[in-house]
Amino acid sequence: MRLWKSWTVAMKDFDVFKKKRYVIYSLVALPVILSLLMPGSILFAVRGKEIPVPQLEVLMGSEMTLFIMLAALLPSVIASYSFIGEKVQKSLEPLLATPTTDAELLMGKGLAAFLPSVAATYAGAIIFMVFVDVMTYGQVGGLLFPDWNAAVILLVAVPLVCVLSVEFNVVVSSRVNDVRAAQQLGSLVVLPLVAIFVLGESGAVSIDPFTLLEISAAILVADVALFFVSKATFQREEILTKWR
Repeated sequence: MRLWKSWTVAMKDFDVFKKKRYVIYSLVALPVILSLLMPGSILFAVRGKEIPVPQLEVLMGSEMTLFIMLAALLPSVIASYSFIGEKVQKSLEPLLATPTTDAELLMGKGLAAFLPSVAATYAGAIIFMVFVDVMTYGQVGGLLFPDWNAAVILLVAVPLVCVLSVEFNVVVSSRVNDVRAAQQLGSLVVLPLVAIFVLGESGAVSIDPFTLLEISAAILVADVALFFVSKATFQREEILTKWR
């Protein structure tokens, strides 16, 4: 596989995304909402109350898992457009007719969704950690973040989840004919991750580095399985003949 071919495809998509306001707004607004409004509302609600430091650590640690969900949600905005947008712009057929292999094309489309999604998630997580540390420093007498949970989430879980979402959304976008439908279907990948957040918030599951690594391992298995599914379902000739 020629990586430079994939990078050419990705750069072409970057140029398209920069002109799509809803893509830019999503990459900015969603991380800001999670990094400021979510912890801010909780810290404001408990302001003046004596909350034990361990309980505060658990509460804010559970909030950190929101960025796993964000890493799954952002690619649904970008990757779902990867093929549908090409069709709308009447550029799909010329793209598929280029001497680019399916693997190179899928890699390029995946990179175009993966890189900005991960960058936006990391930016939101940094803002979140700094904000929480500033707001809780007086009570805790130190910094809550970064910790091992944050390290596993950001360095392991977030990239794996983002890959999973990209693969799922590329499969969806290659099979449907409407951008909005592709985004709605692609966002379904978030649902299992919502369960992790709810279980962590309720205390039913302990959010610790070992649990997060186990979750990441399951996501890795899903990534590998979905990789083969995406290769099997992507049919260049079928798209060229039926998407008219």
